[in-house]
Amino acid sequence: MSAQDFTNTSRQAESYSFQELHGEEISNKDCGQSPLAAEIALAISYNGISQAVMMVSPQDLEDFVVGFSFTSGIIDAAGQIYAINIQPGTESAVAEVELASRAFWALKKHRRQMSGTGSCGLCGVEALAQALPTLPLLTPQPLPPMECFVGLRDKIAEVQHATKSSGAMHAALYLDSEGNIQLCREDIGRHNALDKLIGALLRQNLSAKDGMVVLTSRGSLELVQKAIRAGISTLVTLSAPTALTVDWARRHQLNFIHLPRRSAPRRYSPAPKDKHK
Repeated sequence: MSAQDFTNTSRQAESYSFQELHGEEISNKDCGQSPLAAEIALAISYNGISQAVMMVSPQDLEDFVVGFSFTSGIIDAAGQIYAINIQPGTESAVAEVELASRAFWALKKHRRQMSGTGSCGLCGVEALAQALPTLPLLTPQPLPPMECFVGLRDKIAEVQHATKSSGAMHAALYLDSEGNIQLCREDIGRHNALDKLIGALLRQNLSAKDGMVVLTSRGSLELVQKAIRAGISTLVTLSAPTALTVDWARRHQLNFIHLPRRSAPRRYSPAPKDKHK
């Protein structure tokens, strides 16, 4: 079965029965059904070597594999993946990735460096280097026009098809320079949703520095790091960021905007010139 076939068969959320609790005897009128978000375990292997197991939503798996591979530093371009073969199961799937020789050699070298460090004191250093990596500075880009934010939450809700049916989903969206939504990827995990979107941008050869990326989740350091790796110029989140997230956005010249529900957009990066923080 192809990845697209597997996606199509898994797109509709399955309904589950429930009972509403009111602190009194439950009657039939308190019973109902509701669709719930689908979730599977996805094992990813590169040239036959297992690399990771991720809990993901079963939509757009090829986009996820490409985005995950890119933001994890396994590939530098989508063309370094020659093929992706998805083998589906009931509660899991396996993604067998055919990787270019150069990228696979670099992956194996990294794996060797990570092995055998449990008792020598280097394990923590390696972990910190992965959590706080050295990333390139972005080329500063102008902020999107204010018109792009008018009614943005409503526009996002209209294209979140999986969320409409089941809830429990995050979304990552790509908007062009005029504020039109071009891509939307959804997943139970906010990191997964962004990886799917980045994968879609790479596969469709769309420039990440044009327009902006919107996340329905809070801003976190890992999401900012993924955005910087992908060359995204403007990142917008619907929930507030952390302090470290803003520090990294400013340091790497990423435009970072928080869009509160009931107030004007808040630009955290670049920093206001008259403020220290």
